[in-house]
Amino acid sequence: MIKIERDFEAYLDEISLITILLPYDYYEGKSAAFFIKKDQERVQLELLGSEPIEEYVKYSCRLDQSIDIGSEYWIEDEHGNETDLQIGAVIRTEEFDELFYTECKLGFTYAKEKTSFALWAPTAGKVKLRLINDDGSDSQEELMKRGNKGVWELTIDGDLEGRKYTYLVCVNLRWQESVDPYAVALTPNGEHGVIVDLKKTAMTKRELPALSSPVDAIIYETHIRDFTIHHDSGVSQKGLYNGAGEINTKSSDGGLTGLSYAADLGVTHIQFLPFHDFAGVDEVKSNKEYNWGYNPLHFNVPDGSYSTDPGDPYARIKELKELISTVHSLGLRVITDVVYNHVYERESSSFEKIVPGYFFRHDAFGMPSNGTGVGNDIASERKMARKFIIDSVLFWQKEYHVDGFRFDLMGILDVETMNLIREKTVENDSSVLLLGEGWELNTPIPAEKKASMRNQSKMPGIAHFNDRFRDRIKGSTFHLYDKGFALGNAGYYEDAAEVIGGSIGMLDEKGLFLSPEQSINYVEAHDNHTLWDKITACFPDEDEHELMLRHRLSTVMTILAQGVPFLHSGQEFFRTKQGVGNSYRSSNEINQMDWSRKEKFADHVDYIKGILSIRKKHGAFRFREAERIRKHFRILEERKPVLGFALQEVKEFGSWNQILVFINPFHDVCLADLPEGRWSVIANDQYAGINVLEAVSENIKLKPISTYVLIQEEI
Repeated sequence: MIKIERDFEAYLDEISLITILLPYDYYEGKSAAFFIKKDQERVQLELLGSEPIEEYVKYSCRLDQSIDIGSEYWIEDEHGNETDLQIGAVIRTEEFDELFYTECKLGFTYAKEKTSFALWAPTAGKVKLRLINDDGSDSQEELMKRGNKGVWELTIDGDLEGRKYTYLVCVNLRWQESVDPYAVALTPNGEHGVIVDLKKTAMTKRELPALSSPVDAIIYETHIRDFTIHHDSGVSQKGLYNGAGEINTKSSDGGLTGLSYAADLGVTHIQFLPFHDFAGVDEVKSNKEYNWGYNPLHFNVPDGSYSTDPGDPYARIKELKELISTVHSLGLRVITDVVYNHVYERESSSFEKIVPGYFFRHDAFGMPSNGTGVGNDIASERKMARKFIIDSVLFWQKEYHVDGFRFDLMGILDVETMNLIREKTVENDSSVLLLGEGWELNTPIPAEKKASMRNQSKMPGIAHFNDRFRDRIKGSTFHLYDKGFALGNAGYYEDAAEVIGGSIGMLDEKGLFLSPEQSINYVEAHDNHTLWDKITACFPDEDEHELMLRHRLSTVMTILAQGVPFLHSGQEFFRTKQGVGNSYRSSNEINQMDWSRKEKFADHVDYIKGILSIRKKHGAFRFREAERIRKHFRILEERKPVLGFALQEVKEFGSWNQILVFINPFHDVCLADLPEGRWSVIANDQYAGINVLEAVSENIKLKPISTYVLIQEEI
């Protein structure tokens, strides 16, 4: 970092307010007057006041003339010395946003005859485009021209395809080199942007089965490397985009693996952990390191660690597009996990180098806020930060045909941004799925503006991970030995009854959500302990069979609850990470999907497959509106502490008119009385599916730690 020596500092902190800091060792920090200078013009500032702060005297001065931000100004004190006027907190004001917001297309626009570049850098005094030869030597540096709204532009004639490029940006007399934040192709490890012709990678989106509501989705979360890296995955290109896109792969036992297995299981969406460019894995030596991908570097480029050739900027683009197309060919949709709440390192990010201080939130003391816990929070409420996020989402949707987005730490983002994302993405695809972590996080925007669960009523059509469901069914994620209802804790009965009904306030009128479409129901995800590891820790003396039954019960409740079911890949065959709770950079051996467990626990996989088929068979498990749940869904409180519920008069939603579900998480056998008539059992303690197992009437014996589903045709 180049340090610029200044006798004193001056900052533009508001459009008409300049803050001047005089050190005590500089004329004892005293000056009776200050002047602003540009070219030959010199104007005295109105001195509003002064106060001591640490090693300085702080002076506040009013500016009566308009400032041309991006031009060079100097501040002179009474001693005749001067310093440059630096861009300060003014960039975080609403006035700045109004002055410089633009809908201009940013990034490069390639044609064989010429390429045009556009970079938003309103506080820069100068900007250069740097083109780099293939051998790494500089080819040329070209000054860009400042246009409207702080957008710097340049068009270069000739065919630039394949050329590497960066921007050189001068702000506050300091030059910094940066990769284009709108880059769509990169060299290994994101060192340079690359000019490519995306038309060469274009693919036609395949037709997909209709999806008329989020509750018709069944989400299956996986990590591109985890999905295939196991030695018995049957995949040839393990751990790569190409490997994840292989179909009809089989393990040594002859059973399906990978994508074909997921499609056969019955899910509708594959949710991949972040595949945008991230830090933590050397793309050239990717087999030596592991990372989940929540260290974002460049938001519009696939990460090179999953590519067969990270050095070829086209390879990762084509391979990811082919993977997504293959997922679509199986009738499945793709959700990508996106991390617009922070960057890996604020200081070295393209955002901070190009427009210092704008894209990140700061606290009342001017320090970067840290609601994310990783050192920075992206200021999504600022207009050009919001534009970037929306542009990026639309880029993935249109260019890569992504069908949904999972927003990491969505509570950092703001309500208006999320609603605009919803509005814009639905214009392109009415079936788009938007979901995120609506946690309440300590970031400095008003509580009513955070895209958190408390504000879900302001964000219709956007779903949230339901931590109440997670923690009431399996027990607290953050207290390993806490046991939820599915683990035999009757104290969670009322909570379990509420969340299995969609968390809409059906029982106590204090629901989390206005609509079941907003509830992502889950008991396991990539982070924290797997369900199997938690259960084995909670019941160290139980035999494996009982552990499996408890695990099965938790998963079944996730699938049969009102809302959107979410499964972690391998959950259906008791995925384990050997007790590691936070495996974001653990080894392949910890994180991999162990495909040998699929065959070992084949009966359990078949059971979960059967439960999924039941959910998909009848719309009563997938009500879209809270009103329908209140009309047709009834908790059978007379069966307490066994959790039972009835779906009544539901013929209009499927082939069955009445449905009963009993969930017994206890060691005791229970006898449950049945409503009048004969009932057909389609799920019991051993089998599940849409075929009838037996007919019963009057009552049914519920075996320990089991689920029963009964149906009745219209009388």
